[in-house]
Amino acid sequence: MRIAIASDHAAVDLKTALREWLIDAGHEVADLGPDSHDSVDYPDYGYKLAEVVAEGTAERGIALCGSGIGISISVNRNPGVRCALVSEPLSAALAREHNNANVMAMGARLTGIDMAKACVTAFLDTDFAGGRHQRRVDKLSNPPSRETA
Repeated sequence: MRIAIASDHAAVDLKTALREWLIDAGHEVADLGPDSHDSVDYPDYGYKLAEVVAEGTAERGIALCGSGIGISISVNRNPGVRCALVSEPLSAALAREHNNANVMAMGARLTGIDMAKACVTAFLDTDFAGGRHQRRVDKLSNPPSRETA
C-alpha cells in the first residue's frame, strides 16, 4: 500500500519508527517530513499530507504531532480527506469501517510505539463497510453551503 506520513517536531521519533516498520512490512512510504527536531508548524505538514492523499498519490496517510489534535484539524481542512484522531485499535478500525477515513492521526506524547503500531495495523487492515455509511461519508466531502444549511 502507498502510505504518506508526516509529523511536526514533537513526533519525529514516532514518525521515523513507524516509517521503518511500514517499509519492513512491504509498504511504499512517502515521508513528508520533517527530518529534525527543530520547531515547525504542524499545519504546514498536515496540509501537505492532506494534499498527497486527496490527489491519490498515497492511498492512506498517517499524521502525527504531540497530541494528534492540531495536525488532525489541519488535515481535515481538505474536503478530499477524512482524518480520524485515534488512540487505540478499535477507534482506528471504526474510522475505516464507518467513516472511510483515509488518514489517521495520533499524538506522539500520548501514544507509545506498540499502541501506535496496533492502531496503524487496524487502520490499514480494515475495509470501509459502505452501505448505510456511504451517504454519510458523501456528506463529509460535500458540506452544505451556509445559505442552504
